[in-house]
Amino acid sequence: MTWSFEVTPVDHPDAAQLLREYLDEIASRYYERQVTEEELDAALEEHHSRDMVPPTGAFLLARRDGVLAGCAGLRVVAPDTTELKRVFLRKSERGKGGAALLVAAAEEVARGLGATTIRLDTRSDLVEARALYARLGYEEVEPFNDDPFAHYYFAKPLAPAVPDRV
Repeated sequence: MTWSFEVTPVDHPDAAQLLREYLDEIASRYYERQVTEEELDAALEEHHSRDMVPPTGAFLLARRDGVLAGCAGLRVVAPDTTELKRVFLRKSERGKGGAALLVAAAEEVARGLGATTIRLDTRSDLVEARALYARLGYEEVEPFNDDPFAHYYFAKPLAPAVPDRV
């Protein structure tokens, strides 16, 4: 089982597909019903990801054995702070170790964007995500935004990137 991660334009068809799947799942979970296509389209516009491009961010696609598996987004919020957003693995890809690898890949990209701190927010019903972030060394912090869908806030210091050895 081989995982790979690549920074991809957020408007790439694979990125757009995964963002749609991500928002469909979290919105449906929040409303405890399947959201309609119209609701999904409106949510995609309201919670857009257009700024997840260098130099204001980045968007990663995850593949397992070459098959599209998930995504993660980054937004630069200060010269030394990047926010982790849109972390998602398709249901068929969960439980295979990809989530931790995806977050690690996003952390590496955040370092490349100048971050010494990475932070995120999440909802109370996303217990799996909260457990993942705690396991990966993220610590709970005071709220840093007024997002009505955010209930928990986490941050993690990023060690400097280790230069490749020759």
